[in-house]
Amino acid sequence: MSTNWAGNIAFDPRRVRRPGTVDELRRLVAASTRIRALGTGHSFSRLIEGPGELVSVAGLPATMHLDGAQVTVAGGVRYGELARYLDGAGYALANLGSLPHISVAGACSTGTHGSGDRNGNLATAVSAVELVGADGDLVTVRRGDPDFPGVALGLGACGIVTRLTLDVVPAYDMRQWVYENLALDRLTGHFADIMAAGYSVSLFAGWTAPRIDQVWLKRRVDEPGAADAPPVRWGATLADGPRHPIPDLPPEQCTEQLGAPGPWYTRLPHFRLEFTPSSGDELQSEFLLPRASGGAAVAALAGIRDRLAPVLQVCEIRTVAADELWVSPSYRRDSVALHFTWVKDAAAVDPVLAALEERLAPLDARPHWAKLFRAAPPPYPRAADFVALLRRYDPAGKFRNEFLDRYFPA
Repeated sequence: MSTNWAGNIAFDPRRVRRPGTVDELRRLVAASTRIRALGTGHSFSRLIEGPGELVSVAGLPATMHLDGAQVTVAGGVRYGELARYLDGAGYALANLGSLPHISVAGACSTGTHGSGDRNGNLATAVSAVELVGADGDLVTVRRGDPDFPGVALGLGACGIVTRLTLDVVPAYDMRQWVYENLALDRLTGHFADIMAAGYSVSLFAGWTAPRIDQVWLKRRVDEPGAADAPPVRWGATLADGPRHPIPDLPPEQCTEQLGAPGPWYTRLPHFRLEFTPSSGDELQSEFLLPRASGGAAVAALAGIRDRLAPVLQVCEIRTVAADELWVSPSYRRDSVALHFTWVKDAAAVDPVLAALEERLAPLDARPHWAKLFRAAPPPYPRAADFVALLRRYDPAGKFRNEFLDRYFPA
């Protein structure tokens, strides 16, 4: 039996296909009645389940091709591989997620994101998507096409993504520092300023005390004040050595800190490509709210920290820029993202997750599609357009599963 990253979802390996060419994939899709794409398995929700066959594109040729300010990359390529290729050619992506281990196609299809007030989720870099449609034909959808906002972040429901074209920028260097013990009143009183203090800012809390345990501040070296790291900032103290977001884990797994400059792809993720950041002994949830509600969101979490802490490994708070992708959790609103890495005990986590969702519901929280959540998401303004798109791209429901039927019924 095969499982996802966390081991909370199991797959029958007899149903997992790994074609070696696009033509083989096209034949497989054309002959299937039900089929879903399977990425690197870093999803925790039932979105990744398939009632029929599962197909991995990791066996397709791992092609990467630069053309001006864009790169075209095979869907199974992982961000760590793509980053090294781009940096070697003098280019970069504007943003990366916490883990460089995830696949480009899987991350973009599920709304995975990094951090930064001006940085959209990873799918906002996509300018074209090539996929195998329900009839086995290759389909390419480009930015500017009417269907693009539904396909670029399509939850695997439009077809099997084979290639994506992404915007790139000139390569840049970054510095990273960690500050410790940020008081909650300083955060809630200066939330916008703190989250805008760097190119990327992440807050980590175990909620064992009424404070933010760590502030990870990432700055491009060409930003004003990029080399400035006062010993105390917002009342928090500069760490005297490298840190892991989870204090009991070794900091060697994490990207370099202490303000040492280095290439963008060695600072934007929290974790190094050469290390597996965890054993998968975890569950994860994430909710995105309007950024203006950031202070209220922190107060809501602090109000139930006695329930969160016993089942929590760490909570991360980030910001994400608004986008125009129809089912993106950041659709048309600058967002604050509340991420929860739980202990791997679903029975203990489930009632706490219910209490958390109850607290966040008045703040219009949208769940990350690939993480665990219980309550139905609030209505998406373009949900009807997304459903209509799926009916056209997949009239027989070949790419559907129970998860999609529940939240986007045909």
